[in-house]
Amino acid sequence: MSAGFTARRIATAAIAVAMLTLAACGRGERQAGAADSVDAGTRTNTVAPDFASPTLAAIQRRGRLNCGVHEGLVGFAYTDNRGQWRGFDADFCRSLAAAVLGDANAVRFVPLTSSQRFEALRSGRIDVLWRSTSWTLTREAREGVRFAGINYYDGQGFLVRRSLDLASAAELNGARICVQRASTSELNVADWFRARGLEYTPVITANEEAARAAYGREDCDAFSADISALAAARTTLSNPEQHTLLPDVISKEPLGPVVKRGDEVWTSIVRWTLNAVILAEELGVTQDNAGDMAEDSRDPRVRRLLGTEGDFGAMLGLRRDWAKSAIEAEGNYGEIFARNVGADSSLDLTRGLNAQWNATPGGLIYALPIR
Repeated sequence: MSAGFTARRIATAAIAVAMLTLAACGRGERQAGAADSVDAGTRTNTVAPDFASPTLAAIQRRGRLNCGVHEGLVGFAYTDNRGQWRGFDADFCRSLAAAVLGDANAVRFVPLTSSQRFEALRSGRIDVLWRSTSWTLTREAREGVRFAGINYYDGQGFLVRRSLDLASAAELNGARICVQRASTSELNVADWFRARGLEYTPVITANEEAARAAYGREDCDAFSADISALAAARTTLSNPEQHTLLPDVISKEPLGPVVKRGDEVWTSIVRWTLNAVILAEELGVTQDNAGDMAEDSRDPRVRRLLGTEGDFGAMLGLRRDWAKSAIEAEGNYGEIFARNVGADSSLDLTRGLNAQWNATPGGLIYALPIR
């Protein structure tokens, strides 16, 4: 055996030993890092002051959530004959108040027109806007707001008199269309008719209520707005059965809660409260059984949701049982839907796109994981 070959063998062995030593050190460093990350994860259970929410702090000081809603839209936000706010959006306001303050009644409802809503957020007059507001790029980029999620997938349509005997919106060529000024509805109607080379006469009104009234007076041949709003409008007419919704859906209108830009923790609180209510339906947690399931369920997803396992509320500056409080206040997503706009309401809207993702037929409602 040559001396050169022996030297090369010794050098190779030395390199191998060095590499193994470095690898062991690396493993040690990674293990230490893993331990550090576990400790850091534990520390996130307490919100650091630098990440606290000024909006949440203001709400807790005043002991009340200021929630912006529609001035009066059957099924979504309206006052009953006792002066109490009712509706799909109103219930979500109460769920949020329960999550944040532990009291579903600690809400001040602020009725707003479409032209007032974003300024009310920017000025701090309201903490959250839950007012059938469509999530669009322009609104989020220009209005100084953030959308915290989607609680209703809607689309725009047309309400017409049955006596016109129309089969589709394509037969509205030359018609008078009532539509609200400065709304996505106004823009969508213009786009839809222009894309098809059709003519129409816009009857522009200051707000949705005025558009409904103009349609009722027969100042126009059709009323165009979100389908949910048209279904609500039909219930207010003297002879609802004499009016029908055309089958055409001319836009996508994802509706959801809106907050002021700049408070990311508050945005997360609103988003995850909505998400908790959606997840509750998926997991079979209801207004009536939430307390029992918190004690008895062995499903880790249910236990995390209801605060029995983990302390996810602390990451948002909330109580351990924040989500349980929200669910016990107004129910899960399905309960809120059925009571206000679904089968148990005068609107009797089907779930459609607002069915859970795993329902039959499935919809677009999908809960993010709490873990």
